[in-house]
Amino acid sequence: MEKNYSYAEFLKAVGKNSSSLHAEKLLNEIYMDLFISHIHREQNRNRLLELIDESLDHNDKEAFHRLTEELRLLDEN
Repeated sequence: MEKNYSYAEFLKAVGKNSSSLHAEKLLNEIYMDLFISHIHREQNRNRLLELIDESLDHNDKEAFHRLTEELRLLDEN
């Protein structure tokens, strides 16, 4: 989902030979990707928290450990 934008690509877009419209489009694309990535991460985090609560309600230790590990990895990235 995430795209990797290079600093060189951005500098080329805002450079003397490029139009400001191209630079603006690139910035908009970067911001949109960051926003979507943030929303996706928050939805995954909320889903995991709900599943962790359910595993606690059902005393499912195996699911609890698996889900908390997924949440830990998500939070690390």
